[in-house]
Amino acid sequence: MSIVDQLPPSLNLPPHLSAHKYFLVCTLTVAAWDTLVLSPRTWRLLKTPGWPTLKILFHFLRVFMPVEFVIVAVAFFDTKWSQAVSLSCEKFYLFEPICTAILLAAASVVHVIRVHAIYDKNRTILYGMGALFALQVVVTAICCGFYRTVPLLEGQGCIAGPKHNWVGIYWVAPTLFYTVSFALALIRSFKSLEAKPLSPWKLMLRDGLNLYGLLQAIFLVNLTNMIFWFVITPTGPSDTIKTIVTSIAAVLTTSMTLRIILSVRGSLVQGGSFALSASQSGSSRTTHVISTRTGGVPTNVSTHNGHTYTLDDMRSKTEADWANNDKASDTEAKPVIFEGPDGEQVQRNPSVGVKITIDRQVGYDDAYNGHAK
Repeated sequence: MSIVDQLPPSLNLPPHLSAHKYFLVCTLTVAAWDTLVLSPRTWRLLKTPGWPTLKILFHFLRVFMPVEFVIVAVAFFDTKWSQAVSLSCEKFYLFEPICTAILLAAASVVHVIRVHAIYDKNRTILYGMGALFALQVVVTAICCGFYRTVPLLEGQGCIAGPKHNWVGIYWVAPTLFYTVSFALALIRSFKSLEAKPLSPWKLMLRDGLNLYGLLQAIFLVNLTNMIFWFVITPTGPSDTIKTIVTSIAAVLTTSMTLRIILSVRGSLVQGGSFALSASQSGSSRTTHVISTRTGGVPTNVSTHNGHTYTLDDMRSKTEADWANNDKASDTEAKPVIFEGPDGEQVQRNPSVGVKITIDRQVGYDDAYNGHAK
């Protein structure tokens, strides 16, 4: 008899069960890291006025996900959980599949709202995504009734497993949903190139790296979970290889969905907006004259064409060029009539002061820098 055979069942674990426990440790690590890292941004979002749907879902997912998997981990690692019919595991094993179904449903609502928003509230997109969401809810709810307790030895924990191989459609439905969500986001971005051509890198910066990276991560982790469900064959009824990736898939899906909410441009009401939506109607240009006199309001401003400089122009000009331009603008500038607080009209030279022209156009760099803050 070897020393391994003398170990208690809680320590003498089969290879797949041991790997399953390692995966759950990774799941808890990701959940704890996510909770810690997002705390400052969660607090800032909490202080924003109003409670739109995305904000409510964000805080629900933030709390529900770590609570669920802390409870699952207790049942998974506690050596005192019994497999007896009248005791704890038989009463508890459905907790994880039911709670994970709720978690996935909440994350999917976020995707429906966000994809609907970036397509400018297109009803066809809403109905299509809504149908896939309804299919996911129905499928996961039905599959929860076909789970069982995995027959482990005393002290090896309490784990839920499928009664039949077809129960894997529990994960087919959300994987299909997130695949369509990822594809629609890519199609929306590529179609926008017709209105404003950009390089692939600038396109990703404009639409947010989060949109591509997070949706792709959600798609890949759920696809990997599908491989474990339908490709890998378990060695027996006590083998937990099929459900080895389910916990980390649920946690990563939730974590990436939270970041999708945080990357929304502008208000969370109605799912935010798409980067190009605000500029498709054309850019508007407004000129402001900043005066050193308080209370002065311009009543008659000349409409002469002034100099327009881009950042590239400013970098390329020498000091002599700027001096020549200043002299030219001094001679070409026409007076501006200001009305003071006492009704007195004052004539001023617009070259004295600062003239600011704001080009209202949503650019990829402005949006990216705004979120970087």
